Amino acid sequence: MAVTFLDRSHTVAPANWSRWLIPPAALSVHLSIGQAYAWSVFKPPLEKALHLSGTLSALPFQLAIVMLGLSAAFGGTLVERNGPRWAMFVSTSCFSAGFLISALGAATSQYWLIVLGYGLIGGIGLGIGYISPVSTLIKWFPDRPGMATGIAIMGFGGGALIASPWSSQMLESFGGTPGGIGASFLVHGVVYAVFMSLGVFLIRVPADDWRPKGWTPPQTNGNALITTANVSAANALKTPQFWCLWIVLCFNVTAGIGILEKASPMITDFFKGTSVPVGAAAAAGFVALLSLTNMLGRFVWSSTSDLIGRKNIYRGYLGIGAVLYLIIALTGNSSKVVFILCAMVILSFYGAGFATLPAYLKDLFGTYQVGAIHGRLLTAWSVAGVAGPLIVNAIADSEKQAGKQGPDLYTTSFYIMIALLVVGFVANEFVRPVKERYHEPPAEQAGVAAGKEAA
Repeated sequence: MAVTFLDRSHTVAPANWSRWLIPPAALSVHLSIGQAYAWSVFKPPLEKALHLSGTLSALPFQLAIVMLGLSAAFGGTLVERNGPRWAMFVSTSCFSAGFLISALGAATSQYWLIVLGYGLIGGIGLGIGYISPVSTLIKWFPDRPGMATGIAIMGFGGGALIASPWSSQMLESFGGTPGGIGASFLVHGVVYAVFMSLGVFLIRVPADDWRPKGWTPPQTNGNALITTANVSAANALKTPQFWCLWIVLCFNVTAGIGILEKASPMITDFFKGTSVPVGAAAAAGFVALLSLTNMLGRFVWSSTSDLIGRKNIYRGYLGIGAVLYLIIALTGNSSKVVFILCAMVILSFYGAGFATLPAYLKDLFGTYQVGAIHGRLLTAWSVAGVAGPLIVNAIADSEKQAGKQGPDLYTTSFYIMIALLVVGFVANEFVRPVKERYHEPPAEQAGVAAGKEAA
């Protein structure tokens, strides 16, 4: 019975099904797994309760992002074959189980269980859940792919907007002891299991011949990068376009995730000893604020890409992002407003880069196996998930041991991020239309459509 309910063939929408029910289904999953961006709220209590360094306390988050990319890459084909309902169910099971295992680890002061639960098992839930609705949304909204994926993926960016103050309040109520942290993890696991189940029941895929009323596929939409052909996941890996976008995603994510993972302690360190210090509650508010801009950027900027094109919008993400990092590095802690505003815009670009990516892939490779291609490209996120926090935490720990404090803990990291964004900008300039030799013959596409259609 359960297998039948989860099977893709039982999720095909009836003729009168509203496509506007699909974004809420995607959001129920993405808002939940977006809790990952609130991990920095748990870092200080974990470091104090379990006597961890900043680098070590980042390990569950880093491993979760690594597993996100790997599970998305290796699970992309399974998601396409089995459908989004199966994928959302697997995501719910792994993500919730990860919190429950972490609760046991915290309560017993066994940090390796937190790494195993939140990082390894929960990270698999992150990856499968992240890609589960993406290609389904593109199929429901072929007329506005940037907006559609932005709506759902903004949920991942906005998850910390809910989780950050919620987690902070629970830690305050339960206490920052091992038992209190464990109780907080336990509540997370149960609540997210219930909320994510809404998406499992609500998700549907369109019939093969479905199109929005009155819509006809455009030839180029004025954009030479938009194709009417299709490329398989295997062939996509052979194209320079795939690897250029891999670099773009990896370096854009590295530059953003370094701030996001360290956001709470970073702003505290930055203005410590000044006339405007930042307390724990205000630092949690800063995390929530970054989550808000991360979330809104995913919708606003990705929707804008439908109008000005994906390549142009990425020029802004990478080029303007590098300038904003430079402003932070040069102004230091002289202005809290400048620091916060620059961080907000950087994080809006960071989130928007994720949200715009599926539409960029659809423009270049078509809809044939865009879900699997997207999953493989997310291996760049795995690399960035290690590199970003490692750069920021390792340099901050080293500078702290050298007796430095305030902005000096992070200035070197910021200049590294500037360099990475510049490299990403150059890689984006090399993106060109995919050559015909990589296109799938129409007959082959039709012959395998039922088994290969993106979920």
